[in-house]
This record gives sequence, C-alpha cells and structure tokens, in this order.
Amino acid sequence: MPNPLLNPMLVEYLPIIIFLGIATVIALLMVVMSLVVAKQNPDSEKLSAYECGFEPFADARSKFDVRFYLVAILFIIFDLEVAFLFPWAISLGDIGMFGFWSMMVFLGILTVGFIYEWKKGALEWE
Repeated sequence: MPNPLLNPMLVEYLPIIIFLGIATVIALLMVVMSLVVAKQNPDSEKLSAYECGFEPFADARSKFDVRFYLVAILFIIFDLEVAFLFPWAISLGDIGMFGFWSMMVFLGILTVGFIYEWKKGALEWE
C-alpha cells in the first residue's frame, strides 16, 4: 500500500505548507516578543473605547444626514464604472469596434447621470 504522505500531488503543496508554517511562527514570535519587550503601562485614555480620546457626545444610533448616503451611492456607481473599464481596456483588441462603441454608450450614460446629479446640486456640501 503506497504511503499517502508521499503522494506526488501532496508533494507539490509542500512549499506552500512550509511557507504558511514559517509565516505563522514569525507572526506568533512577533506578538510574543512585543508583549515581552514592550513596556506595558496602559492608562485610561489608551483603554477608552474611542481612538480619538473623546467620550461619545450622543447616541450612536442617531440619524445621519441623507447626503452621506447620496455620496456613498455616487461612490459605488463610479467605482463600478472603473471596475468595468479595466477588463474592457485589457480586451479592447479582441472585442473590436462593437466593444469600443458599447463602452462609449455606457460611459455616455454615466456622464449624463453625473451631469444630472451635478445640476441638481447633489455634489454640493453646505
């Protein structure tokens, strides 16, 4: 019966397993050494829940201004535009003129939407 540890498929994964083992050991060693070497002197500011050092002024469940949501939606829209542009630019030589003009129509629609938002004042922050 062949030894399953000497399977050629498993031997190909050996460098990855060694890399993960070394990375784990180094990460654990760094954490342990920081606890051993570093001076442990926490004060009340370091132990506070907020990184800025201020106590919260109001309830965390308060309502946000709708402009925050609008900016987030606009970011998602234009982020998706960029996500479509990268694969299009890479495959432009293969898709030909139809692919080029399809993307121009797509960018035109997004530009019209952007101009509409701009004219409506959605990008203005008071």
